[in-house]
Amino acid sequence: MIALRRYYFRNAFQTNPFHHLCYYSGFYSYLPKQIDTKISAISHQFHSLFLCSFYSTKSPSRSFRRRNNKRLKAASKPVLDQAKFHNAISQLPPRFTAEELFNVITLEQDPLVCWELFNWAAQQPRFRHDVSTYHLTIKKLGVAKMYEEMDVVVNQVLALRSFGSEPLYNTIIYFFTEARKLSRAVNIFKHMRNNRKLDCRPSIRTYNILFTAMLSRGRDSYINHMYMGTVRCLFRQMVNDGIDPDIFSLNSMIKGYVLSLHVNDALRVFHQMGVVYKCLPNAFSYDYLIYGLCAQGRTNNARELCDEMKKNGFTPSSKSYNSLVNALAIAGEVEDAVHYLREMIEMRKSADDITYKTILDEICRRGRVEEAMGLLKELQNKDLVDGHTYRKLLYAMEDDFGD
Repeated sequence: MIALRRYYFRNAFQTNPFHHLCYYSGFYSYLPKQIDTKISAISHQFHSLFLCSFYSTKSPSRSFRRRNNKRLKAASKPVLDQAKFHNAISQLPPRFTAEELFNVITLEQDPLVCWELFNWAAQQPRFRHDVSTYHLTIKKLGVAKMYEEMDVVVNQVLALRSFGSEPLYNTIIYFFTEARKLSRAVNIFKHMRNNRKLDCRPSIRTYNILFTAMLSRGRDSYINHMYMGTVRCLFRQMVNDGIDPDIFSLNSMIKGYVLSLHVNDALRVFHQMGVVYKCLPNAFSYDYLIYGLCAQGRTNNARELCDEMKKNGFTPSSKSYNSLVNALAIAGEVEDAVHYLREMIEMRKSADDITYKTILDEICRRGRVEEAMGLLKELQNKDLVDGHTYRKLLYAMEDDFGD
C-alpha cells in the first residue's frame, strides 16, 4: 500500500507539480470535499498552462483559454448558504401562496438562495408559480449574471402555453441581450408575437430593447450595416402591427443609419418625425445627424442643422461641436471653425486634443502661425488646456511649422 502511494504521488508530481506542493505541505489532509474539488480544478489549469509554456513558445490559443476559463468558472461557482436558505423557508407558512413566496424572494439579497427557494417551492404539493414569481426570479438571476440558471427558468416559462405577460418577456429579452445571446432574445420576441394572449404581444418597449441591443454590437460601420437591415425590418414590422414609434425608436433609426453611413436615410427619418409620426425631434436627433454629416464632410448641411437646433432651444453636445469644428477646419473654413470653437467654449462644452490640434494645424498651414500661437495662448489663459497639453501642442506646431 505504501509503495502504491509513493508511486501515485511520484507520477502526480511528474504530471502536476501543484499536487506535489499540496501533498508535501500537508495541505490536502485538512481540505473539505468542496474546497478540494476547487483546488483540483485550479491545479488542472496550472498543469495545463505549465505544460503549454514548457513545450510551446506560442501563446495559448483562444479555444484553449476559453476551456480553461470555463473550468475556472465552474470551480468558482458560489456555494449555497444553507443558513440563509433555511431561514427563508422558515418565513413561509405551511401552505404558502405565490404572493407570499414573491414577498420572501423580494427581501432576499442572495441570488443563489432565491434560485434554490424557487426550485424548492416548485416541488411542494399544491403550489404553482405564477407570473410574478417567474418574473422576480428571472430578474434576480439576470442582475447577478447567473445566465445558465436564468435560462432554466425561461425554458419553464416557454413550456407553459398562453402564459406570461409583456413585462416578463421584456425582462427576458433584456437580460439575454445583456448576456450577448441575441439569437435567443429574437426567439423570445417571436414567441411573444405568436402568443395567443394579447397582453403578451410585443410593445414599443420590446422593440426599443432590441434596437438598443443591435445598435451596440460594435463600432465597425460594416457590422452596423449588417445589423441595420434587421433593425429596418423590425421597425417596419412594428409600424405594420399598429405600434406608433416614439422618440427613442426614431432616434434609434437615425443613429443606426448614421453608424452604417446611410446619412440620407437618417435625414429622411428626421424629416418624417413631425409630419408622419407626430413626434418632434429632440437634442439626440440633431446630435446624431450633425455627427454623420460632418463625418461625410457635408459642412453646409451640418452647419444649417446646428443653427436650426439652437433655434429650437437645444444645445449641441460636445461631440457635435467637436465634429463640426474638425470638419470645418479640414474643409478649409478656418474662420467658421474658430467661431464654433469660441461658441463651444462659451457653452461650456469641452473640446478634445484632436480638435485643438486640427484647428491649430489648419491655421498654421495658411501661414498664420502667430495667430495659431495666440489662439493656443488664449486657450491656456482660460484654463481650457493644462500645461502638459499646452506644451504638447506647442512642440507639435514648432516641429511642423517652425523655422
